Formats: sequence, C-alpha cells, structure tokens
Amino acid sequence: MPKFVRTIDLFCGAGGLSVGFEQLSGVPFKTVWANDFNSSAADTFNLNFGPVCQPGDIVSLLQDRSLEIPHADVVVGGPPCQGFSLLNKGRRDDPRKKLWIPFMDVVARSGARLFLMENVPQLAGSLEHQEILAWAAHRGFSVWSGVLLAADYGVPQTRKRAFIVGSMDTDPAEFFPPPPTHHKPGVEVGAAELPPWCTVADAIQDLPPPEGTEIRSIDPPLDLQFGRTPTEMSQARYRAIPEQGMNRYDLQRAAPELTPACWIRKTSGGTDLFGRLWWNRPAFTIRTEFYKPEKGRYLHPEQHRPITHREAARFQSFPDTFRFSGTKIEIARQIGNAVPPQLAAALARQLYQLYVRCNRLSRARLSSTNMCASPPWSG
Repeated sequence: MPKFVRTIDLFCGAGGLSVGFEQLSGVPFKTVWANDFNSSAADTFNLNFGPVCQPGDIVSLLQDRSLEIPHADVVVGGPPCQGFSLLNKGRRDDPRKKLWIPFMDVVARSGARLFLMENVPQLAGSLEHQEILAWAAHRGFSVWSGVLLAADYGVPQTRKRAFIVGSMDTDPAEFFPPPPTHHKPGVEVGAAELPPWCTVADAIQDLPPPEGTEIRSIDPPLDLQFGRTPTEMSQARYRAIPEQGMNRYDLQRAAPELTPACWIRKTSGGTDLFGRLWWNRPAFTIRTEFYKPEKGRYLHPEQHRPITHREAARFQSFPDTFRFSGTKIEIARQIGNAVPPQLAAALARQLYQLYVRCNRLSRARLSSTNMCASPPWSG
C-alpha cells in the first residue's frame, strides 16, 4: 500500500474537505494539487496545506495544454452550488451547473479511479445529477449518491449536502453512506450507543463576548471573536426578541414599529430570519453572510448580537488551529461555503476503506493475469 492516498481537491475553497481528509479522519490522505477560482480562498488553502492550490478559472486552466495534472488516486470537490440554489430556480441555463464537466476532466487526466463530488441537496434528482451518473457509467465507474445531514457526523449544524462517490473497481454502495457518529436526541438508534447531536452550547459556550470589530493579531480562537457596529434600530430589534428560538414573527408581534414593512407584507417563507439560536440544539445552516441576522437564524442565544466569525467556524467544525486569510467578508465567504470538516472526515474514512478494497482487487487481478500468461519459453 502507498504511504499516502494522493488526492486532488477541486473548487476547494478554504479547504473544508481537505481538513477532514488530512487532519481529522485519522487515515492517510495527502492533497497533491488543488484549485479554486477565488484567490483569497486559495491563499487560505496554501497557508494550511502548503503551496499546492493553483488559483484561477478551472476551465481556462484545463485549456492550457502545458498544465500538468499530477497523478492522483482520488479527486474530491464541490463545483459551485449557486446554479442549483432554490434562489436560482428560473435560471435553467446557469453555466455554473455544468462545472462538473471540468471536474470529471480532471478525474480522467489524473488517472484517479475514485472520485467524490459534493453539492447542495438540490443536486439530487436534477438533470445534472442524471448527466453525471451517465458520464460516470460510460467511463466504467460504479456510483453511490445520497444526501447527508452534517449533525449526524458530529457537526453542530443541521446542514444537508449531496454527495456522489464513484469507483472504477468496486461498488461504492458497499461503503456509503458513512455510518452516523451522532444521533438526534429522542430518536431510537438501535444497538449502537451513539452520542447525541453536538449543540450550539457544545460549540461556543466557552467563548467570551466579542471584542472590537476587526480581525485581531492574537492566537485563535479569539482572533476571529470580533463583533459588528449595529445601528440603534438593529440593537432595538435584538432586544425585542430576547428568547431562544424567536424570529421575525416574534419581532412583529412584540414590536411592529421596529419590523421592516417588507417583512410585514411577506406572510410566508423565511421563518428563521432574525432568529435566535437555541443553546441545546445544533445551529442552522451557516451561509456566507451569517453575520447578518436578516439572512437567517444567526442571533446569539442570549447576547444581543449576530454570531461571530469564530462561532460560525466552530459551527462548521473547523478546528481553532485552522488559519484563515483575507478580509472579514472573504473569510466569512470561505467559512460559509465550506464542507464541514467533521462531515468530510466521516466520508474520508469510508473512502479509504473503499480505496483499500480497490487496491486488493487490483492486485488480485494483476496476479491472476500474470499466472495465466504464457511463459517466455513456451512455443
């Protein structure tokens, strides 16, 4: 067996998948090449994994025939998900939906016999999902696909993501989905004694209130434990919904004079806007503008403020030792776009078992071929 499983990470962002694969899984994956369009995300990736991430548009890079894609055992990554977003339902021609094509081109050019693709849950059952499966089958890949809940794998967040795993040597459905490591409280889990979902309290209760409004040049975790400068109106709205679990509808009932008119007119959707988190539950999905409570359930359970960058990174399960590079907005985007590392680690452990099985099958086929070959002296 090789010392490391050579991995390529595409559309890598800050490196959530690679954190899980290399640092948290306990199995020997090593990223040999990576790519992301965003230069700040590439800087963060290289800061944590060495100079292996090449920034730039993957389509343009692959058109440059001087580019050498290194040999890899596995290609992982998440083509940008905005094309599948519920907010883009009307954009049927969104070119970002087709970025799985260069992903698969890298699979072919690297010689990888395994791949793992990640995307939003809306990928499942879409036309693009069927196209990806057809591409994989035509090139000899067996495929498993499914939607996973991050909270089932130790992430203090109820984020759902879709995954597609392909293998040229054995059926990945024998190894996927990964067995959960945590369970929803109150749900029967059978004979396995699993711990309950990690909660907001588990993730952030040890952190002090934020200081200042800028990234601080101090050791983590407090380097990213900074706040904002909300308007007086925003502060009044925070105080008007003091209890855990409250949201914009509670604000409207308690203080209609503080409620934006557009919220009063909109009587459906967005039930978590301006919502407070619960201490004893996981956070909701952390998106790129988690510092804006009008975008989701991003208010601290008790303090009258939105969550901080450090709190969001912990909800995503990034270790405090992970270093981010860029402006506050760029780092927020990196945090919100990432695959939660703890979820990635669960996937990595299963993918490694699949890799070991494939290696054994490959060696057995090679041995069988050698035994059947005619000796050089035969006539």
